Amino acid sequence: MNALDWAIVAAYMLGMIGMSAYVGWRQKNAKDYYLGSNNVSVWSISLSTMATQCSTNSLLGAPAFVIAVGGLLWLQYELAVPLAMIGVMLFLLPFFRKQNVISVYEYLEKRFGPGSRTVLSVLFQFLRAFSTGVTVYGISRVIEMLVGIPFWQAVLILGTVTVLYDMLGGIRAVIYSDVVQMAVLYTGIVVCLYYAVSIQGGWSAVLDAFPAEKGRTLDFSGFGFTEGKTFAFWPMLIGGFFLYLSYYGCDQTQVQRELSTRSVDDTNMSLFMNGILRFPLVITYCLVGVALAAYIARNPEFIQAISHGGAPDYNLAVPVFCVKFLPHGVIGLIIVSLFAAAMSSLDSTINSLSATTMRDIVERFMISKPLEGRTALICSRGLTVFWGGLCVVFSFFVGDVSKSIIESINKIGSLANGPILAAFLLAILTRRANDQGVVIGIVAGFVCNLLTWKLLPGVSWLWWNVSGCLVTFSVGYLVSLVIGRRPVADDIDNLVFHWNIGRQFRYQRNWLRYQVILVVYFVAMVAVLAGIQRVLG
Repeated sequence: MNALDWAIVAAYMLGMIGMSAYVGWRQKNAKDYYLGSNNVSVWSISLSTMATQCSTNSLLGAPAFVIAVGGLLWLQYELAVPLAMIGVMLFLLPFFRKQNVISVYEYLEKRFGPGSRTVLSVLFQFLRAFSTGVTVYGISRVIEMLVGIPFWQAVLILGTVTVLYDMLGGIRAVIYSDVVQMAVLYTGIVVCLYYAVSIQGGWSAVLDAFPAEKGRTLDFSGFGFTEGKTFAFWPMLIGGFFLYLSYYGCDQTQVQRELSTRSVDDTNMSLFMNGILRFPLVITYCLVGVALAAYIARNPEFIQAISHGGAPDYNLAVPVFCVKFLPHGVIGLIIVSLFAAAMSSLDSTINSLSATTMRDIVERFMISKPLEGRTALICSRGLTVFWGGLCVVFSFFVGDVSKSIIESINKIGSLANGPILAAFLLAILTRRANDQGVVIGIVAGFVCNLLTWKLLPGVSWLWWNVSGCLVTFSVGYLVSLVIGRRPVADDIDNLVFHWNIGRQFRYQRNWLRYQVILVVYFVAMVAVLAGIQRVLG
């Protein structure tokens, strides 16, 4: 990198801080800080959601997966997204948005009581902070490799800038910065893909060199219960469905954006748009992996350039290739894309961690009444700084979870995704589940996943999302029946699902049509993957 590249990076970072300061100076209370006064547009929320999904974990990890782990089988994972959006639109997000909560776990106390709310909020906070450490680790390793500064300095650069603009601007700054980051990020991906293909003489040359065994996009040869079948079709579709239900419908980092909409209809529309737009984005950065895998097949000496400590780190393939072959200025754009990917994930995480700590811990247990006005705003910003610092600390301990950073982040989350989802399904789909039963069910589901990880290593981690959910739901419901305690709320009709619930939500759109479109889109995605496999496999 030269002065031009660093000037581009510096301008981007200063721009993010300046925009956040401008957005944040008008904030007056915690609702402004965490929900943007419920006045954020659908398009902004949709693009922000996609930017968070396309983090450094994806931009570095997906090509690494294609090159070194499972080839294009990762695309099977995307098949679950439109189907999961239907479930989230029907059974989860409208209930939370209608209750006007800031922390999604507040809904659980309204339905059950404080126990399930506190357990899930604390579980979310520490697991999400740890997994976000993977994101900080990934981009900091890149900076260390490319620039030559120590790892700890790279961590501090990323962490300081992100925490600063997040602290200043709150969720509105997070969303608006993510929109900018999405544009920069996708531009960087396309530019990288263009150069990776051009330097090899075009797509024909790339396809000739790309290893045929990595061109499989659909694998029906197993069910993921034995070693080597982690990424078979069924665990990726079914496990991915449960994972995405939990992530988009129960994870504060995603739900908080949807709670910032103007109406329940806007919430559903942002989910629908994400279900449609995400697939083309994922295909694009997986194609970068195809081009780089072909280049490595022709130029195996490139592996030495991405080796660290004697072993190749394929998470570094994209940035090292860009620095090696792209002109200055464009290199700056690629580095900005990497920063944008990392920041889009980190900023939303620390804002949501701040929100859950504020609502579920501080205001619930540590003070006698909710904070108001500027006092609440100052406390919220302080919690953002605290969690940002903790995520940075975690980044020093997550380097060896998996060969691909994208697998690492999903593996960590899969320990808790199922139990978290089951707790909300018990709240929305049943009337007899209670607080004590749900808490016991959560513990049982989480322990089940831990034991599966340690005792049954051949079982795909994707199935943890299913097993954790089923165990938590079953144990939670059975224990609730044994205990027999009534729900906290006397009237729970507006808190649980029934076939006339749409009238309470006052929908302005016919959402059945959109759900049918998502099913058709799923079928089209399968056809696209089959076509890609015929060309590359």
